[in-house]
Amino acid sequence: MANCKTITVLHSNDMHGDFLAEEANDRLIGGVSLLSGYINRVRETEQNVLYCIAGDMFRGSVIDAEFQGISTIEIMNVLAPDVVTIGNHETDYGLSHLLFLEKCAKFPIINANMYIRTNHARLFKPYHIVEIDGMKVLFIGILTEEVLAQTKNDGLVGTIVNIEEAAAEVGKICNAYNALDIDLTVLLTHIGFEEDKKLAAALDPDWGVDIIIGGHSHTFLDEPAHVNGITIVQAGIGTDQIGRFDLVIDTDNNCIESYTWKCVPIDSEHCQRDLSLEELIGKFKSKTDEKYSRIVTRFNRKLTHPVRTQETELGGLLADIMKKSLCIDIMLLGSGSIRCEELGPIVQYSDLVEAFPYDDEIYLLQIRGEQLRRMLRYMLREEVWHGAHCEFYQFSEGLRAVWSRARQAFLELSFQGEPLDDDRLYTVGLQRFHYKNTQLGFGISLDELAANHRPRIIATSSREILDEYLSTHQRLERKAGDRLIVLHDQSRTPGEEMPTVKD
Repeated sequence: MANCKTITVLHSNDMHGDFLAEEANDRLIGGVSLLSGYINRVRETEQNVLYCIAGDMFRGSVIDAEFQGISTIEIMNVLAPDVVTIGNHETDYGLSHLLFLEKCAKFPIINANMYIRTNHARLFKPYHIVEIDGMKVLFIGILTEEVLAQTKNDGLVGTIVNIEEAAAEVGKICNAYNALDIDLTVLLTHIGFEEDKKLAAALDPDWGVDIIIGGHSHTFLDEPAHVNGITIVQAGIGTDQIGRFDLVIDTDNNCIESYTWKCVPIDSEHCQRDLSLEELIGKFKSKTDEKYSRIVTRFNRKLTHPVRTQETELGGLLADIMKKSLCIDIMLLGSGSIRCEELGPIVQYSDLVEAFPYDDEIYLLQIRGEQLRRMLRYMLREEVWHGAHCEFYQFSEGLRAVWSRARQAFLELSFQGEPLDDDRLYTVGLQRFHYKNTQLGFGISLDELAANHRPRIIATSSREILDEYLSTHQRLERKAGDRLIVLHDQSRTPGEEMPTVKD
């Protein structure tokens, strides 16, 4: 009869500085105090417990932004994860700063595929082995270049570029350490749920990968996915929930005998508060409150940004502010740079920073109409509507598109009421991240766009533009639905003729 032992693996991902609990229906929901309370209780009541984080601890709160991640590392030190992998937002404050933050961390941070181009030396330890109750658990951290676009600001850093290469890197590590009698192998990834499934399919079963704990796509699951004998999970976004595996490990055959998995709600009904952690957060919060509590503006009502892959009220307003302030034809504002679902009606500076945490420069490009048509067509490609984590953009006033998925064509693409002129040069504003990653976001190289006219920085702080405009304009309003219309119905009424369009 096989020897079996139990182990509980707790996991979070995409916490994004979600430190504070929120009150709803007479109870507190989320926040790291309650999260810590739950983790501590499991550690006290279960024999073998591991806690891991699958990337993106940073960004999303003024506490994180004001202290550039140092506050986050201090808070994570109290949570005491057993292992963490980096996500794309861990690089937002710069790679050199991330390496400094790693030195502040009292827990291992792993990544198998970021390296220095000149000598191919890895930036982080690629794996971490935890020994617990006579068992060995191997964790490997994976992040592909598609989600690590921020590193394009640093030409000295490279990364594995695709799933195939990531799979090969996993194989190298598994082959090197299988001889150590590894009982459980876990990939901590930050590449998105759909990419996790592709990665699982590409892995050799003989490498012995048991579980993929992922992040990046903010996917909520009712039950795990299973691909190629590998169990794949993710725990949504923030601290309102935590993933939990209860595993029975066959230590003779180094495999999972059985398991259960669930997403556990983090709220005051199920979790005790960690008062020592609250005291630490309070010290950071008292400093940020002094700076961020001023009122910036008041809207007529709440403006919403419920989904990144559609035109939104808040997205349109912010794009308009950039266009008007910078006197350009078009502002294409990254949907993902808006990190809230609603804002207002009263907007404090803290609300603005949390809603728009990326204080990027704005670049001015001159783009031909024909190129802009191709860029927007790429933005609206089919994989956007099938769960892929793609870049998407909010249009400023004047640009209008009607896109038919059935025809894969624009039924209308106009600027200021006139059809887009293929030969005209339009002045277009892009945030630094999107300027550096035009191939990722628009399917066009920066070299091609730069050949029209040399791009230049026209604003060094996008948030200062928003702050200045909002501070001098009150009762702003914006309704969505007239700039980007996507016809999702793949069929059409019998006898209906589709317009003849140039595309």
